[in-house]
Amino acid sequence: MIGVLVISHGSRNPDWVRLVDEAIESLRARVSYPVYASYLELVEGRLIQDGIDALEALGVRDLIVLPLFVSSGSTHIEEISWALGAKATCRFETDLTPFRVSARVSLCAPIDADEDVIEILYEKMLPLSRHPSDELVLVVGHGSVLKGFHRVWRDCLERAASLLRVRGGFAAADAVMLLPDQVEWKLRWWRRHRPELTPIVAPMFVSEGYFTDKVIPSRFRGYDVRYNGRSLLPHPLLSRWMARRVEAKAKELETDGQASETHL
Repeated sequence: MIGVLVISHGSRNPDWVRLVDEAIESLRARVSYPVYASYLELVEGRLIQDGIDALEALGVRDLIVLPLFVSSGSTHIEEISWALGAKATCRFETDLTPFRVSARVSLCAPIDADEDVIEILYEKMLPLSRHPSDELVLVVGHGSVLKGFHRVWRDCLERAASLLRVRGGFAAADAVMLLPDQVEWKLRWWRRHRPELTPIVAPMFVSEGYFTDKVIPSRFRGYDVRYNGRSLLPHPLLSRWMARRVEAKAKELETDGQASETHL
């Protein structure tokens, strides 16, 4: 039996959690497998181990794990994968300990620069756009300072920026990380080389909360940019993205099972 464990970061902000829960409820309507919405931290009673236990109690033997994180460069994905037994090692020290899991774990890829996500980004920032040919889109993500992870984050955000530029017909687009803090030097670079462009800030964050409400506005304070703080959620396309990831992984499991039976 297949079950789906969706893992999000978690937040003390109930509205952040509500938006994620609503998206996962929409996922349940799209797939035929039991789905549990779990959190890495901050949401007591609904942590990753709680989700594993609940799904295995239903008889789940094949556990599809869907990380609701923006980039494959997220260090959280690394530590979660290791704690689930999907990776032999974790490349940095982590507070996580291995989870108790009997089911076979199959890990899905995170969001990255998926086509549905680009459409969400475009729709969310579109109200800020007036003349795309005179505008610079800055796709802002969390980022990482750790070697290896930084490059993956950069590639993810740069690809998203490039696709968003094409989608909206914008003059230019760029990727900006908060970690390390790239805001000031990126803005200075564009102001020096393309001063005629108006910057529009597009946050590539799953849900609205601390980063979209506090961190990003504080980093861009004092600069002439357009920003509305709208995250990927709420949007029906994110539930569709989740369903596509789950169904693709389920098909892989079905194919693997048939191959195993063939070789018995």
